[in-house]
Formats: sequence, structure tokens, C-alpha cells
Amino acid sequence: MSAPSPATRPETIGARRPRLSDQVAERVLALIDERGLRAGDRLPAERALALELGVSRTVLREAIAQLASQGVLHARQGGGTYLCARDAAAPRVVEPLQPFVSVFRSDPEYRYDVLEIRHGLEGMAAWHAALRATDDDRARIAGAFDAMMAVHGHDDPAGEARADAAFHLSIAEASHNLVLLQVMRGLFDLLQTNISQSREKLYLSPRTFEPLSVQHREMRDAVLSGDPERARAAAHAHLEFVHTSLRELDENEARRTRASRLPPSHS
Repeated sequence: MSAPSPATRPETIGARRPRLSDQVAERVLALIDERGLRAGDRLPAERALALELGVSRTVLREAIAQLASQGVLHARQGGGTYLCARDAAAPRVVEPLQPFVSVFRSDPEYRYDVLEIRHGLEGMAAWHAALRATDDDRARIAGAFDAMMAVHGHDDPAGEARADAAFHLSIAEASHNLVLLQVMRGLFDLLQTNISQSREKLYLSPRTFEPLSVQHREMRDAVLSGDPERARAAAHAHLEFVHTSLRELDENEARRTRASRLPPSHS
């Protein structure tokens, strides 16, 4: 099966001015189309592909991390990057989540249900990724982390949320558990349907961005060092912080809304 056409490809560009890695991701998709690659076909080796595209290997890794998070590419245990098989079985793993999209949009409280599920899944994903990650997996995780950090400060909280999801999914992919990866993709799709005001503030606030950066770096380092216990603990600590921070932001917003409805005082 060939790669998705430009009209149906998942959105990769969140900022108003596309980053180089976004452009390279599009060029990789074009290369897949031009060569007629099908599900299961292997991409050229990283060094050769970077030379062919005229970009650094770091930028190429960021682009591949984006495509991997979207389910276009997949790193196999033992090395190599392959075009994902999109057979009839894979979509059914996440299809049951789709009816929740409209509910999720109308009631932001469901974000916390998603966070509870992520708490269990991502601890497991980080654990297995630390044990199973290949060199290519580790390169993609590092690239996804760098891409996530590069997006900050561009006044694009939705883009930061997408980069955050790509980083987490790069770790899930390194677990080499297809069912786990597909379920996590479905959960992140649900989150992306409602990037709420409080979620935007989570990425815009220096008070929360700095701890998030430290937590993501710890997750990256734990997986890359092959320490499963540390990786699982890092994932749990990160999600607990996100949960608590979102609750505080929502509660503060609710208090401001109530205060704005109070009748003006008359002295």
C-alpha cells in the first residue's frame, strides 16, 4: 500500500511557518509515493536517506519521528524503518474509541479519564521501550524530544501539544507492542479533538513548562539508558504532574468565571 496522498495525510504542520523537519517529513512521504513503496517495505538507511535529501541526520530523525507518531512509519526490532502495514485489523484496535469523540468535545472532564488510562499504559510503554528499543528507536526518541523542545516559544500551543504527543508515541513505538501503540494513538487522537484553553495554558506557562521539560528529559534519558524501572517511574511522575497542573488551571479558571458573574459592589 502506498503512502497517504497529500490530501489525506495526517497534519504535521502546527506552526504558521513550517519547520525544516515538517518539510522533510513531506519529502519522505513524496519519496515513498515516487518509489511505490508498500506496507512492509524498508526505507533507505538513515545515512543514505539524509544524503539523498540533503539534510542532517538530526533533522531527518525529527521528520521520521513525526511520521512514526502518525502511524506512517514503524521501526522494527533489529533495525530499520518500514512503511506501516495498514491492514484491516489495525484500525479495529482504536475504532471503539471513536464514539467518544463527540462526548469528549462536549465535556472536558473526560480528559482526566484519558489521563488515568495513560498513567497505566505509558508506564508499561516506557518499561518495555527501555528493554526493547533499537538504535533507530533511540534516535527517533531523541529526535522527537529535540523537535518538541524546538517548538516551544513559537506561540503555538496546539503545535506544542502535537509535538508532545509525538514524543510520547515515539516511546510507545519503541515498546514494539503493536496493540499498546494503537491504543495510545487512539487516546492521543481523542486529546487532539479538544485542545482546551487550560491545556494551552499548560504549554504557555513558564511555571509548568520548565517542570515538563525536566520530566520529558528524564523519560528520554531513562529509556535511552535502558533502565525500565526508572523509565516507568518517570512516566508516572510526569503524568501525575500533568493531571495536577490541569486540575489547578481548570479550578483557577472556574473561580475567575464565578468572580466575573458577581454583581458590582456599590460603595
